[in-house]
Parts: sequence; C-alpha cells; structure tokens
Amino acid sequence: MDEEQPQNVKDLLVASKDASELMVDLAYAAVFFNEESLAEEVEELEEKMEGYLRRLRMMAMLAARSPEDAESMAGVLWIAGAIEKIGDAASDIGRVVGARLGIPDALRPDLRHADEISGRVKVREDAPAIGQTLRELSLPTETGMWVMAIRAGTDWEFDPGADDVVSEGDVLLFRGPEDGVNLIRAVAGAPPLPGAPESEAPPLSELDRAVDIMVELKDSAEAAVGLAYSSLLFNNRALAAEVGTIEARSDILHDELESWVLRAAPEARNPDELRGLLRIASASETICDAARDMTWYVESGVPLHPVVQLALEETEETGAETLVEPGSPADGKSLKELRIETETGMFVLAVQRGPRWIYRPRAGFVLRQGDRLISVGPEEGEEELQALCGVPAAVATD
Repeated sequence: MDEEQPQNVKDLLVASKDASELMVDLAYAAVFFNEESLAEEVEELEEKMEGYLRRLRMMAMLAARSPEDAESMAGVLWIAGAIEKIGDAASDIGRVVGARLGIPDALRPDLRHADEISGRVKVREDAPAIGQTLRELSLPTETGMWVMAIRAGTDWEFDPGADDVVSEGDVLLFRGPEDGVNLIRAVAGAPPLPGAPESEAPPLSELDRAVDIMVELKDSAEAAVGLAYSSLLFNNRALAAEVGTIEARSDILHDELESWVLRAAPEARNPDELRGLLRIASASETICDAARDMTWYVESGVPLHPVVQLALEETEETGAETLVEPGSPADGKSLKELRIETETGMFVLAVQRGPRWIYRPRAGFVLRQGDRLISVGPEEGEEELQALCGVPAAVATD
C-alpha cells in the first residue's frame, strides 16, 4: 500500500519538519551504534524531505496571486529553507558512518549522558509489550521513550505508527531520557542495564573534554531546534533570543573541538575517527545556525503566514506552554523528583522565571510557582504535565 502523500502547503511543511527531526535522531543514533542501516535510512529520508520541499515551494509560488500573497508566502519558504538545512546537516552526520570515519570508541559509552540518549532493546519471550500496539503501550508517557524504528528480522520499519504491533524478537530503537532506559527495557522483557564499569585510562589526552564538547554540541543542536519551533509557535521573542545564545555557544564549542583534534592527532590510532568528530561537530553547529535562521521572523516582529503555526500544531511532537500554580504537585519539586520526562513524556526545553529564561534545565532544577515551562512531547503528555503543574479543581475552590 502506497504511503499517503501530503496534499497542501501545511501538510508538506509538517511532513518536512517531521522528516528532518527524525533524520537528526537517526543520524546521531547511527554514529552511536556505528550502524550503516540507520545511516542509509537518513539518506532515504533526505530524498523524501527534498521531495516534500520541492512540492511545497511549487505550491507556495502558485498560491501567490499578488505582492501581498508573495510576501506572506516568503515566510513559509524561509522556514522551509531552515528545515532543509537541518536535514542536510543530519545527512552529513549520517555520512560519518557511511564513509567509515566513525568516532573514537572511548567516546561512545559517555554519549549516553546527553539530555536525550539513543538505545535499542530486543523484545524477549513473554514480554509485556508482545501483541500490543504502540498506542496501547503509550511509551512516551509511561517511560519517556519514543520509538524511532522497529527491526523485525533484518527489516527495519522507521518512524512506526501508533497502530504498529510489537512482536517477540523485534528490536526497538528508542530515544529519550537516561532514566527511562530501564523502564522501556522492562516493557520489552529485558533485564535492567548494569551501571557503567570503571573504564581504563583514555588512549587520547583530555578525552573527557572531547566527550563533554560532543555531548553539549548534540544537546545544543536538539535544544536549539526545539526552542526555535516553540518561538514560532508562541511568537515569543525571548525564546528566539535564547536560540541565538545557543547558536553563539555552538560556535565556541566547535572551535574548542577543532583545537582538541589538532592536539590529539599525533596520538590517534586512527586519524579518520578524528575526522568523524570534526564532521559531526560542524554539522551540529549547522543545525544550530539553521535554528537561528528560523527565528528571524519572530525577532524582527514580522508576522508569519498562519499556515506555519497550523503546521507546528499538527506535528508528531506538540509544543506546550505550562504555568506552575501555587500549591501544585510541581511547586517546590525538582525535575528529577517529578520525573517529568518518564512520567509525562514531555521534555522541558526552557523555564521562564520572571524576566529570566533558563534553557535546558537540569534534573536538579527546582520549579517554583509562577514558572512558565516550554516543553515538547506527545499530545497526551501535555495534559499530564498540566496536571502536575496545576491545582485540582476541588482544591482550587476550597
């Protein structure tokens, strides 16, 4: 059965955005697992995304019947260009695997400490997940994990839908918070992962710093894209400004990693692995640049075509704006105590406290009444997050 194709500008924008974000997730996972099949899927998604964008641009030009229409559609094309830039950068990350550049093996275990990590698990015999659809399992809200792909035998199904059924022997490729890894493993009937063993001395000087830079670049790229889309959705200049802050930081991180590679090159067993690091760093910085480009209309105060907001409201991950009310379960609790990601599936991109913004708040960050949370996640997760941050009606009316 042929895949249903988007038929209008809004649907094409949604499909392009979802494809580019999946490309980023799969590209980092391909590097993490050094798996060519994932890198190949990134290439296929790029072709699909480019097809969507070609049709979008053609429809946008046909829809412009006056100078005013053309000016309005220019914003849609601007966002489309930024989405394409993100997808192309993800493709560059995936090619690190295809070109067999790779990254130093010593870096891979530590990449799990990123804000969102990638993992995979095989569904064991008698696992609770067997025979259940992804909708029935509600993994994002029950474990905080999103399933990016399912492998049955040697065949991968990428970006599976809510009605896909999990079977014994399937391999689930997932992303989400580190705290959710053992939760999804339990659903798959797999034992919990043991703690990371003490590693031997790193083969390269200051390898810990390289790991820190790579993790921060990955986190920054993903946070920048999420904040950029949220700034468009809520027409929020403060969020757009934070994207600019992240983009400036990514430039510094890229320069630092380049310097580290130059210092480490004489000690490297395989120089191509260092080339892979440079490729990933450059592509991650490009993703931040594209996110910054996306916010230009918000920062300039130029209104965007309504189709952009409609498209953002219909993507796979929804953006949410939530206020912490006094006396709510979230008031005075840290993100770790609330387990927001694993309990609701929502990832907190930023918190506004008075005039100040805190982006990518850490697990120990304590929420207070009046805080405004900007987060992304499944639609049902927005309701659960609202329940944590709000006061039950019975209490509120006492």
